[in-house]
Amino acid sequence: MSDFDLSQALEGPLDLEDNGLDGCIFNTTEVQDEIFSIEEGLDLVVSRNPKTLRHVAILLLAANRMKRGLSCCSRGLREEELCSAIMDSLVTETTVGNQSSSTTVTRIFHRLNSVTQCTLCDMVQKDVVYSSDELKLQAITLQGGQGGRKVNFKMSKYMTFSDGDGQTVVLSIGRDLHMSCSLEDGKATLLLEKCDEGELQKISDDGDMDRFLFFKRTEGVSQNSFESVKCRGWLISTSWEEESKPLEMCEVDSANRLTCFKLN
Repeated sequence: MSDFDLSQALEGPLDLEDNGLDGCIFNTTEVQDEIFSIEEGLDLVVSRNPKTLRHVAILLLAANRMKRGLSCCSRGLREEELCSAIMDSLVTETTVGNQSSSTTVTRIFHRLNSVTQCTLCDMVQKDVVYSSDELKLQAITLQGGQGGRKVNFKMSKYMTFSDGDGQTVVLSIGRDLHMSCSLEDGKATLLLEKCDEGELQKISDDGDMDRFLFFKRTEGVSQNSFESVKCRGWLISTSWEEESKPLEMCEVDSANRLTCFKLN
């Protein structure tokens, strides 16, 4: 017994290939002609193999769609116009987007009304301090009573409609000093730059302002890493063993570099 459900065919889309009709129509063995009257003076002639219930349902759907489409047309159509009207009533157009690998999509990062105050400490308990004379950040193991040397960062969050790389943030000291990352001679360089906060409200990645942006990712309970948005694959890091060394950018899995921080 056939497992074909007529109600499914009548309610579903007209898809000739999926229903296997294509191969049957063009098989010239045991061909039979059937004539259906669509409009006055217009007949539909179908040449095909002996039909099944599935094929009858599809044929009825096609004829009904043609009739609906032609009912909106004038009776005085020329032959080519009538043919075009028939095809328009039967063919469903589907547009499939295909983005070339060479095409880049510009992302706009919008600043949120969400700011967190924090300090940074690497995984061997070195704290990040600030040298105002050299405009550099260093990682130092602080002794008791030296907690006041820790840098209080202002971490501002950003949103973009194509997020998926982590929370986008800007790390700032005060109002106008911000961490940035730029590529120089094939190597990413971490800097502290002065920039008015008003210029950081909305940042596009098709310019140079995205050097202030970092993707913040959290692993486990408290291990946070910061990857440059502009220089993908480069992360903020400290030296594994040496004291009082500046923070630098390093590539993922670089030896003797620590890329995870605790936020306090």
